[in-house]
Amino acid sequence: MVNPTKILAHLVVAAAVMLAAGARAQEVKHYRFAHDQQLNTGYSVAYDMFSARLKELSKGTVLIDQYPGAQLGQEPQLLQLVKAGDIDFAIISSANTATISPQAGVMSLHFLFRDADHVIKALADQKVIDAIKAMIDETTQGLHVIATGSQGVRNIYSKKEIHNVGDLKGLKIRVQATATEDAIFPAYGAQTVHMPFGSVYTSLQTGVVEAAENSINVYLVNKHYEVTAIADPYLDKLAKELGPHAEKIKNLIRAIN
Repeated sequence: MVNPTKILAHLVVAAAVMLAAGARAQEVKHYRFAHDQQLNTGYSVAYDMFSARLKELSKGTVLIDQYPGAQLGQEPQLLQLVKAGDIDFAIISSANTATISPQAGVMSLHFLFRDADHVIKALADQKVIDAIKAMIDETTQGLHVIATGSQGVRNIYSKKEIHNVGDLKGLKIRVQATATEDAIFPAYGAQTVHMPFGSVYTSLQTGVVEAAENSINVYLVNKHYEVTAIADPYLDKLAKELGPHAEKIKNLIRAIN
């Protein structure tokens, strides 16, 4: 697994009409919050924090219902649903946001961030947040950014070892359908393939693509390690770094058929 030191920020977007709506005193209102990841990912953690805070501030009159795991569609579809006012909130990657606001692709530039600390500082910087909000307000209709976040830098994983850019030459890699991805990866010599996130596991398994890229959280939760076994040494390294008990437990679990 190789880390291109690229970050893909995620934007919590809301329909403009929803933000203008007000609930009458003591009337409980339910709003829909959708994303395409599983319940035990950073997306769901963000939902938990967001919904709990709104419930607290509204004294129980604003309740947010979660629709995880692409129940209402993949991110490009969710983006359109928010624009149309059919759902109220969604977490959308900046790469998918670039399908309607191309400049959002700036967050997908490789080596934009120096390290993990730089990521945290940048996405918490008010000037950066204000600039992202202004970009969406000025280039789209019916959308507002209300928060930014990240699940960490994205890593490339494959069935073959990748140690440097040269190892990407000729490799079929699944990327999100953005101009940024389609410019950068071919510059490395790779062949980009577009598909919904939900199809990535099967496509890696069957050889439709040879590699993919995402955060370690998404990689683990969606079990992409099952179809890209070359990443096992990386996971072995993580377990070893945690300590001898962790390494023993990892080995025991891996031995179970």
